[in-house]
Amino acid sequence: MKAVLDHVGIAVKNLPAALAFYRDALGLEVEAPEEVTSQRVRAHFIPVGASNLELLEATAPDSPIAKYLEKRGPGLHHITLRVEDVFAAVAQLKARGVRMIDETPRPGAEGSTIAFVHPSATHGVLVELKQAAPATSHPPPATSPDSQVKRFSLGELDLISVCDGFIRFDGGAMFGTVPKVMWSKQQPPDEGNRVLLAMRALVVRGARTMIIDAGLGDKEDAKFHEIYGVDRSRNLDHTLAEAGVGVDDIDIVLATHLHFDHAGGFTIRDASGRVRPRFPRAQYIIRRGEWEDATHPHARNRASYLRGNYMPLADAGVLQLVDEDQMIMPGVRVRRTGGHTMHHQMVTIESGGTTAAFVADLMPFTSHVSDAWIMGYDLYPMDTLAAKQRFVKDAIAKETLVFFEHDPVVAAGYIREENGKRIVVAGG
Repeated sequence: MKAVLDHVGIAVKNLPAALAFYRDALGLEVEAPEEVTSQRVRAHFIPVGASNLELLEATAPDSPIAKYLEKRGPGLHHITLRVEDVFAAVAQLKARGVRMIDETPRPGAEGSTIAFVHPSATHGVLVELKQAAPATSHPPPATSPDSQVKRFSLGELDLISVCDGFIRFDGGAMFGTVPKVMWSKQQPPDEGNRVLLAMRALVVRGARTMIIDAGLGDKEDAKFHEIYGVDRSRNLDHTLAEAGVGVDDIDIVLATHLHFDHAGGFTIRDASGRVRPRFPRAQYIIRRGEWEDATHPHARNRASYLRGNYMPLADAGVLQLVDEDQMIMPGVRVRRTGGHTMHHQMVTIESGGTTAAFVADLMPFTSHVSDAWIMGYDLYPMDTLAAKQRFVKDAIAKETLVFFEHDPVVAAGYIREENGKRIVVAGG
């Protein structure tokens, strides 16, 4: 493990006075502050050569910084050492018997992943290990991608769209028989003809707390990330934390299907290298036919099914297979669409006389609401067409809020027909 000094954290009680010294008296540049919602703290970074100072301001009376200030007053709070692989660093320290505050790394500021070492192991200094967010070289799309948390109320249910970052797939495969001259106006490709996809999951809070799909996760290697242009600098850990949802809060994990960009986040690799369920209290609900296809892949679908994303669920005894369209929890039902895979399913949500739908790969982008826009990835495209036509007619009539899992800009919206054409009006 090679570590370099990243920054020194300073807890401040009086931010204007601190800025008056560092910015005004010393003439240092202070970057725009960043909220770290999970820690209830606001961070102000001040570059000083190759490292930074970080002024830490509490945003809630029960935050760790507020408690620190109450106990010790303002001053040096921690030092941060930057490492290439924080998971490997934590595993190495634990193997040496070093006491950790964070047994498993977690999201930090600036899209980083962090873990704190207990001061008893560092001779009295709180030490933070930090793995910086990966740099990306992908050109931005014509409209800015959106990985923010989006909240919606549906009767007595709370719906929270969260995001595991972005991935890039071949544009031709994403739009099938639609000519590039048409789809490229809506989804500009990069130099490798790849288009940007968000990886959005949906948290449903009601009688129980459910998450539908979970993105790619963090188990894949650098070569995989390069092939698919993965950008998880802001990922599901960050957006769940921002939404105020912990992994222990999830009662049900519901799969639309088991392709790696939907089910990769179902499991994690822990510090020992073992792959285990990511949500320790949850039951994982998967359609039986999809499970059979994923566990018995063929040449056409084998690359999309990665066993480490779902086999550990069976081993851990948290897998529940369903055979038919049915209610999963009050207000939430699954409906088989087929098309993308034989047993691909969408999720319909009803409460208080209002409806929503998580359509997954039936319509990955808003542009796929048009009948002819069907992915080349779909194994049964005519089934996709039939399911889409049935759903869209119903969605327009019922004013259904539709969640688009892969659209990089629109998390959810309402389908309308204007002058014989379908459009999507963003919701929220």
